[in-house]
Amino acid sequence: MSQPNPVKRAADKVAEVIQGAGAGPEEGIPGKPAPRSPSVAQPTEPREPLPPKPDQSGPDTMSPTGQATGAAQARMAQSGAYLTDAQGTRLYDTDHSLKAGPRGPVLLQDHHLREKVMHFDHERIPERVVHARGAAAHGVFKSYGTASAVTKAAFLAPGAETPVFVRFSTVLGSRGSADTVRDTRGFATKFYTEEGVFDLVGNNMPVFFIQDAIKFPDIIHAGKPHPDREIPQAQSAHDTFWDFVTLHTEATHHTLWNMSDRGIPRSYRMMEGFGVHTFRLVAADGSTTLVKFHWKPKLGVHSLVWEEAQLAGGVDPDFHRRDLADAIEAGAYPQWELGIQTFPDTPEQTFEGIDLLDATNLVPEELARVQPIGLLTLDRNPSNYFAETEQVAFHVGHLVPGVDITDDPLLAGRLFSYLDTQITRLAGPNFSQIPINRPHAPVNDMLRDGFHQDAVHRGVAPYRPNSLDGGCPFLASPENGAYVETPVRVPEATKVREAPESFSDHFSQPRRFWLSMSEVEREHIIGAYTFELGKCYEQAVKERALQVLANIDTQLCARVAEGLGLPAPEATVPPVDVEPSPALSQVGRSWPTDGRLIGIVTGPDGDLDGVRAVREAVLAADMVPLIIAPRGGKLGAGDDAVAVQRTFVTARSVEFDALLVAGAPAPGDDARGSRVAGANPAGAAGAVDPRVTLLLAESFRHGKAIGAWAGGEALLETAGIPTDAPGVVAGPDGTSALEQLRELMATHRVWERFVTTV
Repeated sequence: MSQPNPVKRAADKVAEVIQGAGAGPEEGIPGKPAPRSPSVAQPTEPREPLPPKPDQSGPDTMSPTGQATGAAQARMAQSGAYLTDAQGTRLYDTDHSLKAGPRGPVLLQDHHLREKVMHFDHERIPERVVHARGAAAHGVFKSYGTASAVTKAAFLAPGAETPVFVRFSTVLGSRGSADTVRDTRGFATKFYTEEGVFDLVGNNMPVFFIQDAIKFPDIIHAGKPHPDREIPQAQSAHDTFWDFVTLHTEATHHTLWNMSDRGIPRSYRMMEGFGVHTFRLVAADGSTTLVKFHWKPKLGVHSLVWEEAQLAGGVDPDFHRRDLADAIEAGAYPQWELGIQTFPDTPEQTFEGIDLLDATNLVPEELARVQPIGLLTLDRNPSNYFAETEQVAFHVGHLVPGVDITDDPLLAGRLFSYLDTQITRLAGPNFSQIPINRPHAPVNDMLRDGFHQDAVHRGVAPYRPNSLDGGCPFLASPENGAYVETPVRVPEATKVREAPESFSDHFSQPRRFWLSMSEVEREHIIGAYTFELGKCYEQAVKERALQVLANIDTQLCARVAEGLGLPAPEATVPPVDVEPSPALSQVGRSWPTDGRLIGIVTGPDGDLDGVRAVREAVLAADMVPLIIAPRGGKLGAGDDAVAVQRTFVTARSVEFDALLVAGAPAPGDDARGSRVAGANPAGAAGAVDPRVTLLLAESFRHGKAIGAWAGGEALLETAGIPTDAPGVVAGPDGTSALEQLRELMATHRVWERFVTTV
């Protein structure tokens, strides 16, 4: 569980730093660019580089061969008060090329120009083909020890603590795409264990589009922008994607997950993670167990509604990465429990009729419960995006003793592909020596030379057996921690390019997912299919997609067909009778509200004492308060002035989890003319700022809790929000309204507001 009041403690800590720079304590809100506020004038007195902010840290200082150096992380950053070239020579000017006179030609001998431009020309490396857009954080994994009965992995032993680096990502988009597109998300975790690096490289969905890795280029080529126009970016709402997944029906289950609310997470902090494949754990006595890995967020699994995702893509394309970084900076550290579903390791590798080697299948939690085995906490932001988030290299083949693979044909291809990818992206075979990738265990691999070799190897015998280096390195025994593959018996068989018969059922698992959804989630799925297929040009693709939906559920097919203006076909495969899995639904449970953002709408004439009290109460509840006012700066005067974090022009509903309205603030001075849609064109502002009514109306439409006090109820009615509607509360003071609001927020949204017809 989270520690008491981490948000308030972190905000107070940031406030102390800011106060030292001459700012007020209420500015301790995440998002501050630098650890100290700058002066208006350019600084001229030489000084050492500023330290990072309290929430930032680089990778631990390990040598290229995996030994702790003991050096402070700051020693890896830039140092010295003066500008130098790459060789450490101080420079007196970096704004002007060396010329033959002020108006003369630039001289070839300008070595500083050459070095500066050369390095700039090579700053970019090839982005990832998939998962190009990502965000990441450092943290720690603490084992409960509950997995020690099924694995000898040291990082899962009782009480073990392991540093980690976690990268979240979207699959289809380029590095410059938006965060809130409808897409699968990557959830990749690098464990720096004492036995070597273990990478758990998964997604936020437990199933995948394909069963065999040889088809991975096909699904990615189909999902990427059309090659002739390079559009649409970062989305699957186009012909090539739907052409492939409707012809290749093993993709149906993952496609349905993408069309559900899981395809547009509210936050990385509120997103599940899955290892996707079935792995094999090996115990100390040599016994084996098949498992599936699950990451369960402590805050629950929540999503955006479709309109929110569209708004965020325009208002804040960095919505998810900002949310993650701000939460960590505020001390609302994201947490996930790692859990495993366990299955007997039988020769068939099936469980309750489900083929465990088929990556398009999941095992319902009602059949095999997820057993918690450890807690992941992300508590430090990277200090440099490129050095850490962009250069981190994951590989499903980075395994440690106690964790082994299975014969999943999709997993087999990934074991080959990841290494191949890193060689191209990171310019050679020594990518493991980049600081973010360095193991925290001794490395003696006999691998030598190559691009970017940072280790200075000793000895003369990088081979074995040898005597010239005293026989070193020596082979380890299993007792000394050697990795030994599980001796699985391979059956006699003929080499074929075929799939087993058990891989041929493409519709029963999607039907289970559909039947497990609440009514409002089904409405969202119908809307997603209708939108995506409506973006397709070819009629044949739409008709084929409807045929696939008919094989899942007749109601789903009929409603999407209605939206497309097409007849609903009959099923070609009779719908299977399956039991729903309530664990697959995101609706119906309550969750902690830690780290949630509360927007407080007020003005210079509002109840500022009440606003201050609410702000402190929000912080004490481990949430983040953001004051929204007509203009920036501060409200009130003196030490009790209230700092404004958002103005009517910079605030939009997608940023907030709930809103509180303190009184009825007058319109901002800029709420007139053509700058603000809805403003009085004659130049005189009305009684209510149109941006506030938009903020409130969108929040209400998206099912968010809204509260008011000190006359704020009148503002709600002006915005067309009934004060007796579900999820709308009022109180005699701000803290009373906040308490009611917090209870509503535990279910993430006020689901009663959504009209359903399914």
